[in-house]
Amino acid sequence: MSKPLLCPTCKSNRMRFTVIEQVPRYIRLDPQTGEVVQQLQSDELDVFHQPYKGESYMIQCGVCGTTESEERFVKMAQLMQSQRPI
Repeated sequence: MSKPLLCPTCKSNRMRFTVIEQVPRYIRLDPQTGEVVQQLQSDELDVFHQPYKGESYMIQCGVCGTTESEERFVKMAQLMQSQRPI
């Protein structure tokens, strides 16, 4: 994460961000009570339990609270940079 960021919603924040790490926790629940009966590692998943395929982290704008993938913030910064008059 060493590229300029710009919030795609408020279009003013270039400095204040929160990095939200997404760490999946694989569990099995009791169907009647909803209690956790087993925690699994990613290599212990059975054929019916899909592994997490989402982003490993997300970025949140520290001004307006928009939460998106880092790519969205980077692309917005690149777009605004290319539109700036020289």
